[in-house]
This record gives sequence, C-alpha cells and structure tokens, in this order.
Amino acid sequence: ARCFFMDDVSTGLDSSTTLQIMTFLQQMAHLMDLTMVVSLLQPAPETLELFDDIILLCEGKIVYHGPRQNVTGFFNAIGFRCPSRKNVADFLQEVSINYNK
Repeated sequence: ARCFFMDDVSTGLDSSTTLQIMTFLQQMAHLMDLTMVVSLLQPAPETLELFDDIILLCEGKIVYHGPRQNVTGFFNAIGFRCPSRKNVADFLQEVSINYNK
C-alpha cells in the first residue's frame, strides 16, 4: 500500500498556499490511488472541502471518523448543531472539545 502521512503541512502558510498544496495532494491521491493522512488545524472551508474522509480526534480519542459530507449530520444527530454563520472547521474544533465532556 502506498501511504503518505503528513502532520500540520500548513504551518506558516497562508490559506491560499495551503489550498494550492492540498489541491495538488488531493489530485495526486485520486489519480495515483494513494492513501493520505493529513493533519490540519482549522483549515479554511475551501481546504476542508477537499477531504474525502475526516478523523476528528480529541485528547487521543476518535470523536468522528467517516465521510466529510456526513460530519455535520453526525453531530446534528447527537445534539450539536453547526450555526449557519460558522464554518465547519471551526465548528468541529469547538464540538470536539465539548463532545468529550
């Protein structure tokens, strides 16, 4: 299996550069049938949209693992609603902290 593991590849980069890098990595993963595990802290909404799946961790425990498009529905079902004015990445950071309490 061909896998890439990348930790916080956006450190020191602006959101536009991060988006360009993540777009390239997404294209590479899809075209070459690769698995990539990338950690990012508070990605911009456009960057988050590039992910197929999300693993959301809090204090070393998995809070959510599944398709990106299902993450807000999962949290809605257990009582955590993402306000329309908030981007999903910020919501996920906040809800993961509250989920473990």
